[in-house]
Amino acid sequence: MITLKEVANTKELKKFVTFPFSLYKGSKYWVPPIIKDELDSFNKDINPVFKDADARFFLAYKNHSIVGRVAAIINRLEIEQQQIKKMRFGWFDFIDDPNVSKLLLEKVAEIGRENQLEFMEGPVGFSNLDKVGVLVEGFDHIGSMVTWYNHPYYEKHYANFGFVKEKEYMENKFPVSNADPALFTKLNDIVKKRYGLKEMNFTSTKEVMPYVDEMFDLFNETYAKLSSFVPITEIQKAYFKKKYISFINPEYIKFILDKNDKVISFAIVMPSYSKALQKANGTLLPFGIFHLLSAKRNSKDAIFYLIGIHPEYQNKGVTAIIFNEYYKVFTEKGIKMCYRTPELEENIAIKQMWKHFSPEVYKRRRTYRKSL
Repeated sequence: MITLKEVANTKELKKFVTFPFSLYKGSKYWVPPIIKDELDSFNKDINPVFKDADARFFLAYKNHSIVGRVAAIINRLEIEQQQIKKMRFGWFDFIDDPNVSKLLLEKVAEIGRENQLEFMEGPVGFSNLDKVGVLVEGFDHIGSMVTWYNHPYYEKHYANFGFVKEKEYMENKFPVSNADPALFTKLNDIVKKRYGLKEMNFTSTKEVMPYVDEMFDLFNETYAKLSSFVPITEIQKAYFKKKYISFINPEYIKFILDKNDKVISFAIVMPSYSKALQKANGTLLPFGIFHLLSAKRNSKDAIFYLIGIHPEYQNKGVTAIIFNEYYKVFTEKGIKMCYRTPELEENIAIKQMWKHFSPEVYKRRRTYRKSL
């Protein structure tokens, strides 16, 4: 018999967070989170997203063992301001038993109907900076700290419950050797001169901090037209600033300023922490922190996390400045491979941005939708 239990305390929340450690035990491709960070992200006293969102966490049990989990999420900004009557769900993991996945999804649907919502979509997080999508291609590639990994059987469970594809995301990779600096070094000088732009590079996190709020404002402006976008609030800016910026090599953060020193473009790249996180196995102590610090200094893989360009400067060659700066850093550090985080298939602009690097689509992921 399968039973469902709502998480009611910290002990049960830890079980929710650690269930995938058993589900993916021995996997070469699953990348575990840091358990404390995951717990903090679900803590209403720590994560400011809960000022505008609600979440309930559920565990499925079979013979007294956990066999599935799901987070049922309501984002009030999305519902009240954007009038999108969506029931979100994420952190959805389960054994290959349709009775388990069905029980979990039925609970999400029940909550959605209770709140007069029109449809459910997942897997998604609280906001656009959270993980998104179930993996449908690329199971033989290692995951990353900013994506979910899952078993191949997940996809059929969505179909069995009557879900249809809502959005498709692609993940691309290319070797740095694909980059021909002749394509952007000359254009870099032309664009800077034509529009009065200048690059800003950093050597310390302290130098970055004064520009972070402006970067998040630009992020909101850049991505506002994409479907499912939920703006980052002021209080979330402070949270993300504290949580993420110090984790990123300052030389991997690039800003482009106009003649009035206003940020008109930004890019954030991270070293790959995947193998370090596998070695850490969910904890920073006693040795996990050393694996992460080693990856920060020595990883030869770089992950393009975010790129934003002010709408007035899109399609004007600003990316040439960004690519020129990263090419110099990557050459100096001996970076071999570049990976891009999930990008909406409908985002034509991002495809155009990278076309000269001959990227290879190596993973695909989707969100699924069902009417309520």
